[in-house]
Amino acid sequence: MLRRPRRREALPTDRHVLVVDDSRAQRRVLSVLLQRWGYRVTEAGSGEAALALCRGSGFDMVVSDWMMPGMSGLEFCRAFRALPREGYAYFILLTSRSAAGAVVDGLDCGADDFLGKPVAPDELRARLRAGERILGMQAELVEKNHLLGAALGELRGIQDALDRDLIEARKLQQALTPDRRRCFGGSTATMLIRPAGPVGGDLAGCFEIGPGRVGLYSVDVSGHGIASAMMTTRLAGLLSAASPERNLALSGAGGAWPPEELARRFNRMMLEELRIEQYFTMAYAEIDLGSGRVALVQAGHPHPAVLRRDGAVEFLGAGGLPIGLIEGASYDRVEAQLAAGDRLLLLSDGVTDCRTPDGADLGQEGLARILRANAGLGDAELLEALVWNLHDHAGGADLADDVSGVLFCYQG
Repeated sequence: MLRRPRRREALPTDRHVLVVDDSRAQRRVLSVLLQRWGYRVTEAGSGEAALALCRGSGFDMVVSDWMMPGMSGLEFCRAFRALPREGYAYFILLTSRSAAGAVVDGLDCGADDFLGKPVAPDELRARLRAGERILGMQAELVEKNHLLGAALGELRGIQDALDRDLIEARKLQQALTPDRRRCFGGSTATMLIRPAGPVGGDLAGCFEIGPGRVGLYSVDVSGHGIASAMMTTRLAGLLSAASPERNLALSGAGGAWPPEELARRFNRMMLEELRIEQYFTMAYAEIDLGSGRVALVQAGHPHPAVLRRDGAVEFLGAGGLPIGLIEGASYDRVEAQLAAGDRLLLLSDGVTDCRTPDGADLGQEGLARILRANAGLGDAELLEALVWNLHDHAGGADLADDVSGVLFCYQG
């Protein structure tokens, strides 16, 4: 028997409730209560009839008797949960059973709540309010998931556009050194550029200063990504072989600034003209093709290496400050002598700082071992072997930093 409800204002709602009971009288009493509280109500006299209705309509809540002939409320609940649905529905079982095992069975079949019979209207209304809160949270979650899906779709579109831009940027950056090998009489310069990402902050190249003189450079801009790549693009223009009038190393009339003065000029440009947070390291060398004399500057870059014709390895320079860090920084000139068959290498710190999986740097000694082991290879093959050895040193992993440099083979 249902207890007489107390009068209370209707609860505004647009929820659709399915009432399932084999007793017409019980269904009618429940329906009157639910309609009074503002719910839309549909009745079913059996589990089979209710299941047929559920296949064609989407109900927000179900209030079903447990004990019914034919399909029980428990069986109906299990079949209801198996139906394909876009949203969630709150399921209340009405039962005279109070044993813990019965509650467990109901929960296992998908019921959300239980009400004992005879039903107390206040308790039923409280359970419906609880269901309203759960359905509200579920709807809010669905809406947020839709918004998140839309946002992810927009982000994918942005990422795809960025990926396309990075591909084009990589092509443009590769165009900064279109010739990876240049001949100067019998001597040759071979460039190596291997960015760790889509674009990099390393630059390497060469240019002719005048008859019988060649300039080589290896540059490593601080940081990674687009900002570093943009800076390397600017520096490539200032060390361009194609535009001598813009080349900061050339002083006009076939002359060139000494290497140490070029480093000072770059330092002033970075601090006084550009005024940006970035800095870069550089090794720049001027070679006299007739005599084999080398004049170079090392500005925060790894020590230039000389691979002698007999396989011996020597490192040049004493360090030096990076460019763009300290106003008025001074740079020292380093001189060396090449004999026919000797090779000069200016390499970025992506080589010497390459680490094993446990964090050990390759260092100068590791670089010297690689150069000695591959001394019999040609220039391009030696640089390729160097990259493969770096991958081996890193345990087969991708290299964490850009690898670049220039190898000059002097033939006298």
